[in-house]
Amino acid sequence: MRTTPFAKSGEVERKWYVVDATDVALGRLSTVVASILRGKNKPQFTPNVDTGDNVIVINAEKIKLTGKKDTDKIYYRHSDYPGGLKAVSAGELRDTKPTRLIENSIKGMLPKNSLGHQQYMKLHVYAGSEHEQQAQKPEVLDINKLI
Repeated sequence: MRTTPFAKSGEVERKWYVVDATDVALGRLSTVVASILRGKNKPQFTPNVDTGDNVIVINAEKIKLTGKKDTDKIYYRHSDYPGGLKAVSAGELRDTKPTRLIENSIKGMLPKNSLGHQQYMKLHVYAGSEHEQQAQKPEVLDINKLI
């Protein structure tokens, strides 16, 4: 009888990828990056083990929002004080904190547990074209070929 091989966290070989977000739709970019962070692109994917790779997203300020999402999509947060509800549109968030827009989108696609937190910590988002992970020698991943 053959058994299904399950990946163990110590045996996983992790790569580094660089993704350029210039003129890519937010949702399309987020789904591809979330699946790489989870490790779903690998044949040894195991749902309860962190088999994903590290992803660096550059040019977050140049992400594309389709339709009327610039003005109509609203992000809410609350300070836990009465009257502490704050709202900001997606276009405003892209102009002020573009990294947070991509981070929120990708984080919502990961599991809501400690495994999801481990996977989220392998995401690095930068507003400009420069990043600090040159020493890891990341591979350039063309997002348009995967969509």
